[in-house]
Order: sequence, then C-alpha cells, then structure tokens
Amino acid sequence: MVTPYDVPASKFVEKLAKHLKENVDEITPPPWASIVKTGVHVQRPPQDPEWWYVRSASLLRKIYVHGPVGVERLRAEYGGRKDYGVKPEHAAKASGAIIRKALQQLEAAGFVETFETSGRRVTKNGRKLLEELAEEVKKEVVKGIPELEKYQRSG
Repeated sequence: MVTPYDVPASKFVEKLAKHLKENVDEITPPPWASIVKTGVHVQRPPQDPEWWYVRSASLLRKIYVHGPVGVERLRAEYGGRKDYGVKPEHAAKASGAIIRKALQQLEAAGFVETFETSGRRVTKNGRKLLEELAEEVKKEVVKGIPELEKYQRSG
C-alpha cells in the first residue's frame, strides 16, 4: 500500500489540490482570499489564484504526516522570516485565520476531525482519499521514470 510518505510531496499536493477543487464542494476560497496576505512575513498576497486549494491540500497532508497537530504548530510551519530592513530577520508565524478557515472546511468535508485537546487528525475518509491519490501519483512518477519500479516495495 502506497501512502503520502512514499511519493514526492510537491506532486502529491498538486494532485490533491486539483482533486479538492474539482470534487469537494465544501472547500471554497472565502471572499477575502484574493486580497489577504498569508502572514506578516510576506509583503503581497499569493500570485496563484488557486492558492486556497493548494494550502488546503498541504494542510491535509501535513496533518496526515504529523498529526494530531494544532493551529499554532501549523502557523509556525507555514511561517517564515520577517525582513526588518537593516535589522536582523526574525521568525514570524503565518496567518491563523487562513489555517483555521481551511481546517474548518476540511472538517466540514469529513477529511479532518478534532482529536481530544491535541489538535486535529485525519479521519478514515481522509486517509482513504490520501492513500488513493498517493497510489495515482506513484504510478505517474514511475511511468515518467521506469527505473524507479525496481526500488518500490512489492505488495
């Protein structure tokens, strides 16, 4: 069985974002998504008009890999370096509202659930979706580079 651990994260997130956009009605960008910055460490809004789906897909993968995980830890993961001009740079967290809203949409879609007091984790439906898409990504990657087939686990 292939899991999101076994495939390249960038290709997996791209495939998952496309799936979320086309097949899941609960995942939709809020009205303010076109003008909002993703954190205090960035100067402009994202250039990609489909960034909401990419962020939601990335969150779902991160929760699968690191879960259960809370909003504060995810803010730190998506944060970056704040530029203070001539002063030294410091770490800054990402926007909590974006992460919270995306997690609420993923919960409404049935892919994520709140786990006791330690954050959120992936549900069985979410796990099933992620593993199916990981299988598809693996096939695409192996089709592109046939030599990789001998390094794959059998089963």
